[in-house]
Amino acid sequence: MQRLIEYRYDKPLHHQLMKAADYSMLDIDVLVLIYHMAKGCEGGILEIGSFLGASTVAAGLGVRASGIEKKFVSIEPGGRLKDHRLSSKDIFKDLRKHIARAGLLESVTLINGSSFDETTIATVKERFGPAEIGLFIFDADANVRRDLDCYGDRLADGCWMVIDDYISATNKAGPTRAQVDELTGQGRLLPLGFYGWGTWIGRWLIPS
Repeated sequence: MQRLIEYRYDKPLHHQLMKAADYSMLDIDVLVLIYHMAKGCEGGILEIGSFLGASTVAAGLGVRASGIEKKFVSIEPGGRLKDHRLSSKDIFKDLRKHIARAGLLESVTLINGSSFDETTIATVKERFGPAEIGLFIFDADANVRRDLDCYGDRLADGCWMVIDDYISATNKAGPTRAQVDELTGQGRLLPLGFYGWGTWIGRWLIPS
């Protein structure tokens, strides 16, 4: 917690994260936490649902600050978003633009597709070996269990987990919460708390 507060007084870093927050549906505190986790995690990073790239930029900055080369894959199906404060005619194009502006385009592998497409799954599993992912970020639809079934064998024991919409005014909250609670009850997830407006933070546990 002390380290997270210290980041607020790092003016260049905080300025970058606040700029990212301008095109994010995540709270600034969640972006700061993602930066911290990406900086300190062992292993690679898998993000599902990058949207316009705020969390991608936060994680990329964290990797850069770590001074360690880390595999980083981010999946975004793209499309259009109308009648929203973050409206976009081409989500994937805007995602690439924001990552490029942060100087991180060479640091992350962007996949324009759905996380559950066979080609996407094959690409991710070619990129990461078993238990190689140290940070998993999910901010997509309400089916986190589906993607954990797809990629769970690539998550390291103790992998940091960031799952958005556990608490939310959207219709994603109910299914997301039910799936996370079920996995917690099964001993697969270790809850650590909530950040921002209802983002679930925890760890992935591999059964002994």
